[in-house]
Amino acid sequence: MSPLTICIIIFVISILLYATDKLPMGVVGLGTLAALILFGCMEEKEALTYFANKNVILLMSMFVVSTGLSRTSLIDKFSDTVTKMTGHSFKRTFFCYIILVEILTSFLNSPLVAFSIVLPLLVSMCEEYDVPPSKVMFPVGLVAIACCCILPFGASIQQTGVYNGFLESYQMGITFKATDFLIGRWPFLIIVPVWAFTMGFKLAPEKSPVAISLVTVSRNEKKPLNRFADIAGVVIFFAVVILFICGDKIGISSWLVCFVGALAIIVCGVLTMKEAVAALPINLAAMLVGALAMAGALSSTGAGTVIGNALASAIGGIQNGYLLGAIFFIIPFLLTQVMQNQAVMGIFVPICLLTCQAIGANPVGLMIMITAGALTAFMTPMATSAIPAIMGAGGYDIKSLVKQGWIQSLVFMVIYILYTMTVMPAF
Repeated sequence: MSPLTICIIIFVISILLYATDKLPMGVVGLGTLAALILFGCMEEKEALTYFANKNVILLMSMFVVSTGLSRTSLIDKFSDTVTKMTGHSFKRTFFCYIILVEILTSFLNSPLVAFSIVLPLLVSMCEEYDVPPSKVMFPVGLVAIACCCILPFGASIQQTGVYNGFLESYQMGITFKATDFLIGRWPFLIIVPVWAFTMGFKLAPEKSPVAISLVTVSRNEKKPLNRFADIAGVVIFFAVVILFICGDKIGISSWLVCFVGALAIIVCGVLTMKEAVAALPINLAAMLVGALAMAGALSSTGAGTVIGNALASAIGGIQNGYLLGAIFFIIPFLLTQVMQNQAVMGIFVPICLLTCQAIGANPVGLMIMITAGALTAFMTPMATSAIPAIMGAGGYDIKSLVKQGWIQSLVFMVIYILYTMTVMPAF
């Protein structure tokens, strides 16, 4: 059998194992990695790089920083202030945190970091109102992912640079602007939070399907820090956030910012070494290592390219903008369930540009459809590094992700096709 066939078989088996919950998610993730090596889909040297992947380090470091913040008095004071401002209403408090994560994901390049920042507040809210974490973590995580790359800040600016590089390479003679994301996607700044607050909360399970695997500091268990550590925990947290936003401009990688922040949390006594180790999401990190390796193997064996080439041949004669929009949303959406969203966008934007050259179409709206499809993937841990964090915080398995995600995916798809391809037509 070819490596592509073997890779697909391993992928199917791993999904089945995730779905049955017979083994811990971390075991399935590392087992997937081992299978890819044993059956020749990946070299050992390549496999080891996934343990040092920046997303894995970012995941583990950020949760140490977030746990450190949860030990400080700021979280309790902030939660109490929000509770008073909202009249001790859970619904109003919940909506405030939804809007907060929407703002954060607009300025940050990472939905994972946006979710991590709000996580201690969500935990405190759940304790205050006696609400299961499973009811709120997915809806808030949904906002962090689906509202990313809409406002012309952070991820939008970064992605604009990537897309303009493609446009120049293919000599399209047009320029993609960061504001194009806002024009093509702005309704979702309203639709996604409203959905999370209403249907998202309603569809979320009353009880976590699996054990919550992120260690957080309960308000009742919290021991007061000394004044220096209490202030240091807050300063380190916000320093990490600020440097995360502007670090690339001064030459500091995002993962390094979070990693140094995690070390500073220990050095300054905000967390003891034992508490910091307990805060590390080992099970989630192991699952993410396996998910990234699986996504990498699917990319390197040519699964995405095979699908892309077949798509380019099939749609060469289509002259209907809405149909083109549907194709360039649905295929990336499906592929992003099993491949990292950046990899999917990297495969399909060139296909989009080649197709547009052949049929004389404007690619801007279709490029936004590809972005939207890749950011409407919530049902497997392979899509984005934020999903493993959301799974651990809410105690979700893949079955519960699918139950919560499939309806909204269909709704979002229809709205995107009708709206985006109307305001940014291909012809």
